[in-house]
Amino acid sequence: MSKLYVVGTPIGNLGDFSPRAVETLSNCDFIAAEDTRVTLKLLNHFGIKKNMVSYFEHNRRERGEMIVSRILSGETCALVTDAGMPAISDPGEDLVKLCHENGIKVESVPGPCAFTTALALSGMPSGRFTFEGFLSVNKPSRREHLDSLKNETRTMLFYEAPHKLGATLKDMYATFGEREVAIVREITKIHEQVIKTTLSAAVDAYGEGGLKGEIVLVIHGAEPKKVLDIISFDDAVKIAEESMKNGLSASEAAKQAAKASGYKKGEIYKRLTGD
Repeated sequence: MSKLYVVGTPIGNLGDFSPRAVETLSNCDFIAAEDTRVTLKLLNHFGIKKNMVSYFEHNRRERGEMIVSRILSGETCALVTDAGMPAISDPGEDLVKLCHENGIKVESVPGPCAFTTALALSGMPSGRFTFEGFLSVNKPSRREHLDSLKNETRTMLFYEAPHKLGATLKDMYATFGEREVAIVREITKIHEQVIKTTLSAAVDAYGEGGLKGEIVLVIHGAEPKKVLDIISFDDAVKIAEESMKNGLSASEAAKQAAKASGYKKGEIYKRLTGD
């Protein structure tokens, strides 16, 4: 049956390429690859000979239509990126969407993913996190993106190239202030490294460069704002007064307002009664 396979490829160590992924690339009719030269090395390593078409950011519209047309005619296609899972911070997202729009079945052949691996290595809170991909090279867009995350309490993950790391760390420190950061680089490769530090220390150490390889930045989220920072004492009293209008005693109204605001019941009660 014709379909699109989304196939994860190694992000460094070829030993991470699964037997099912090898089988899928061996048996599909053609491969849509981000860079056919990179994928050819992978295919040669595993003794796979297969027709490939390039599919990347600048040809995704016209090439996507061609790929969909071939699948609709009965062929199976395996989508791969240079490293990791296709369609994650990757133009493959558009091809997957196009296949869904045309009623084409999309099947996963999972593989390595850099940001989830970095999160696991970082020791940061992982129950809730946000993946932010690459920051824009456009300075206003970059700052707007970071500004929108100032109060983000979840762990944040970013991809970054080594030659832009220094500028990114400086922008992050200017925006977020002091935060815990894990700089995770060369994942699954010989020189895999997890650098646990703070943004200020990272700027001092790497603000002018010095690190090589593909990098994932894992940034600790902002501390949650306390209720006292959001609700003023006067607001808490107003809450209690509204409760009293609805029939509650001053004591019970103060108790409920204290629970909602974080202020002490006795303080609210004193304001209500004038004692």
